[in-house]
Amino acid sequence: MADQTDIEHVVRREWGRLLSSLIAYLRDFELAEDSLQDALESAMKHWQKNGMPRSPYAWLLQTALRKAIDRIRRDINFKTKQDDYAYLLELEATEGQEDLEKAAIPDERLRLIFTCCHPALEEKTRIALTLRTLGGLTTREIARAFLDKEDAMAQRLVRAKRKIQKAGIPYKIPDHEELPDRLESVLNVLYLIFNEGYAASSGSKQIRIDLCNEAIRLTQTISRLKPDEPEIKGLLALMLLNHSRRAARSSEAGVFISLEMQDRLQWDKAQIQEGVGLIEEALRGGGLGKYQIQAAISAVHAEATTFAETGWSEIALLYEQLYEFQPTAVVTLNYAVALSYAGAVAKALSLLETVKADLEQYQPFYAAQADILRRCGETEQARIAYRQALELSGNSSEQDFLSQMLSEL
Repeated sequence: MADQTDIEHVVRREWGRLLSSLIAYLRDFELAEDSLQDALESAMKHWQKNGMPRSPYAWLLQTALRKAIDRIRRDINFKTKQDDYAYLLELEATEGQEDLEKAAIPDERLRLIFTCCHPALEEKTRIALTLRTLGGLTTREIARAFLDKEDAMAQRLVRAKRKIQKAGIPYKIPDHEELPDRLESVLNVLYLIFNEGYAASSGSKQIRIDLCNEAIRLTQTISRLKPDEPEIKGLLALMLLNHSRRAARSSEAGVFISLEMQDRLQWDKAQIQEGVGLIEEALRGGGLGKYQIQAAISAVHAEATTFAETGWSEIALLYEQLYEFQPTAVVTLNYAVALSYAGAVAKALSLLETVKADLEQYQPFYAAQADILRRCGETEQARIAYRQALELSGNSSEQDFLSQMLSEL
């Protein structure tokens, strides 16, 4: 017998691989997603009663293919889909669960990313769609990543899938000549997938290692595809350097631990070494970009023996440089935090006021503001900011940390 939490974990882990494989078999984006959803409903019933199969992935894939056959058979346009129907029947007859598992193509998820990042789709839609289909993020999580309303994001995703079908967008990795134009959106997608794993917007865990690992794996795949691109190396370095701190970022009870209080002996030295090597290699290659700068910032943190020895002035200068590539309120927020630790507290608080209107629904803004106010002795204002951060937090580990900081005041 399997409980619902275990099933949901398996589904989250396998979602992108399952959906990309189904699209490859079915050649229909919406049919693949609908059939997979049907298979998940069956899994909930059967697995809770009989326990999980040896290979949940193969079970779900085979069940989804059967559900696709049922959907095609019931379709009012069945006559026009006879070839698809015959193909699936043949596939079902010749492929068992183990055969389907062995037949899985590692790069199918990469094809799915480039399909979702096709130029026919608006950039924001490309990113949101890939987060949903490849990363398995919920609509709510994607909306939070974009600071959007959930209903608006749901409508955006539905329109995108219909456009892929109607426009006949190909399910393939683009040719070498097309690759540069498509790469920036793909990197943005992978960055957001990693961020959702690194600081989960909802749930009980601060870190979703499955999403972090998936983003790292896919970035490594793209790096092999285009090994001379500095920004790919920069993004991979950024992920590895940030992920190296995963073991120190929460207590045994699951409560978030701030960078200042982390036990640096728990940091993954091998990942730090690999990340630093990658960013040094990328910076030597020329063509500076936003991911390389962010990786350089993470490298400064990673190479500091203690929090007190962190090169905050250097980090502040790097954020100034990053603002030239990304003139956003979030970059300004991070710049202000760096300035506050470099000794420029008054300037930091002044900068926060300039972006407050843009970040009024952004939890990290209030958490950062509270921390700066706490450190400069503005206790009552810090309490107000911590309460605002608590109201906006959807992650219980994060909430426990903020409550603890509030109580200590």
